[in-house]
Amino acid sequence: MVEKKLRKKEIMPVKNMKVSVGDLRIGEEEKKAINEVLNSGRITEDEKVNRFEREFAKYVGTKFSITVNSGTSALIAGLTALKNLKKGSIRAGTKVITSPITYVATSNSLLLTGFDPIYVDVDPVTFNVTPDNIKAHLESVDNLEEYSLILPVHLMGYPCDMDEINKIAKKYNLTTFEDAAQALGTIYKSKNAGSLSSLSAFSFYIAHNIQAGEMGAVATDDIEIWKLIKKIKTNGRMCDCPVCTRSQGKCPKIFEGNDEDSDPRFTHEIIGYNFKTMEFQAALALVQLKKADWIVEKRRENVKYLNEGLEKFSNVLQLPLYLDNVSYLAYPLIIKNSNISRKSIRYKLEKLRVETRPLFGCIPTQQPAFEHLRKMYKGRLPNAERIGVNGFYIGCHQYLEQDDLDYVIKSFREVLKAA
Repeated sequence: MVEKKLRKKEIMPVKNMKVSVGDLRIGEEEKKAINEVLNSGRITEDEKVNRFEREFAKYVGTKFSITVNSGTSALIAGLTALKNLKKGSIRAGTKVITSPITYVATSNSLLLTGFDPIYVDVDPVTFNVTPDNIKAHLESVDNLEEYSLILPVHLMGYPCDMDEINKIAKKYNLTTFEDAAQALGTIYKSKNAGSLSSLSAFSFYIAHNIQAGEMGAVATDDIEIWKLIKKIKTNGRMCDCPVCTRSQGKCPKIFEGNDEDSDPRFTHEIIGYNFKTMEFQAALALVQLKKADWIVEKRRENVKYLNEGLEKFSNVLQLPLYLDNVSYLAYPLIIKNSNISRKSIRYKLEKLRVETRPLFGCIPTQQPAFEHLRKMYKGRLPNAERIGVNGFYIGCHQYLEQDDLDYVIKSFREVLKAA
């Protein structure tokens, strides 16, 4: 079926034909939203940010969301909030079970907030940590009090088995924190990814499913976590009102029951960061959020179409598992044949103007910044190591037309014809 739709012209690097991993088209609606910010005279956090937080929480299915300036900041803010909870059961220095195959921000955030990442192997098809591997690891440790969290990553949009992970967390008195940066719009048993644990982190980077250039968010049902992150993102200041009314000449915390001349904006209750975002980003994200269902569906259609077109190479490439509940970040591929070089395939595709990216690399054994862990983990994460060496991905984003998809298929056929 796909074969008949393919154009017969010879493959060549056609000008303006490059197929990117991600894209953002600025249309009239986006321009109008940006102009509204400019005309308001307020470019720091204000009405657009407040509105996005409300609408995003509604979309995800949580009571609250808090915007920050990136997905990495969302992870750091969330982890910092967990350390500052009144119940005090989550301490810096404790161990966190997480994925060895993901963007490095997940591990970086754990280390930067004083946690110790512990890696278990992943499923070879969905690339996600599995309940069996988590359980096996916990059953093997001597001191369970050293563990505080499970931080699963919904990689490439595939949802982790959160029911089972949450059961394990409950059994061992651990908290779950979802890294849902790549899974906005993914559904797991009728619920959205990001609504399945104590809190979750999202990213709106340019290649992700909602694009604002840079921006992130934390989603949660826990009012204490919500209030803490509102403080953490503003250098730990005591402000935690849902909407700041200071510009209206009102502030419930100034002079309230206090004889001191204090200002909540300059009174800092905890150690925090400057993770605030801008009205421009929220304005773009609001426009994107209205298109979210279309974005998710279009990406699914593109994955299905590419799978049909590349099926003849399934002996050489592990094609992505197609599921109608997944919101695909990209189109991930794993080279099956050890005689075929990933570098060679990526180089040839790039010459044909099809952008590629490696599938991250196994963090403790293949990332230079984590070289100190290499000896400890070598050989213990076979699936992650294989994916890290042989995995890569291309775009499946919503702006790709059939001509683009056909060009991708023809490019792969050209590159793999000798394989």
